[in-house]
Amino acid sequence: MAKKMSSKYTEDWIPVSGINNGVIILENKLNVTGVKIMPRNIFILDEQSQANVLTGLKNFYNQIDFEFWLICADRPVDITVYLSQLQLLYNQTQAPAIRKLIMEDINKGNGFMNNNVVDTEYYILFKEKNPDLMQKKIRLLINGLSGCGLVASQTTNEDLRVILDNFLNGGVTTEFGTVVAL
Repeated sequence: MAKKMSSKYTEDWIPVSGINNGVIILENKLNVTGVKIMPRNIFILDEQSQANVLTGLKNFYNQIDFEFWLICADRPVDITVYLSQLQLLYNQTQAPAIRKLIMEDINKGNGFMNNNVVDTEYYILFKEKNPDLMQKKIRLLINGLSGCGLVASQTTNEDLRVILDNFLNGGVTTEFGTVVAL
């Protein structure tokens, strides 16, 4: 019989006991981890290079012999430091044409900030109990993606928090604190 949860707090019903060293630790002692894949626009490549990347990915995915999840997560873009630097540059510049160009960049940046622009990040995650097997799978994923011309690295605690936040909040960023106290 399924256990009924009466709590109104999300953290009371998700089976996460913590996040440590780039690993989500579940209450059943399984670990969820994986790799973050750096985005690459293959559509700016010539047709043969595109085909090579896609064929490499197809072969790579077919060689993975364990259950995995492909995850896309949106992370808000924070360009406040860049906008501050542009403002300083604008204040120091005397030439009207250059000031106009800088102001256009400032306005474009403010437009990004006002429209909640996000970076889309890509992950391959898996569950594993054995730490040695977990590291072996991470190396396999990183090397396999490298063979396809993609750069990947092990997930960080922050990456995993973003994924959980996206999952639990439907991609809506919360401003009032953490969703899960880990």
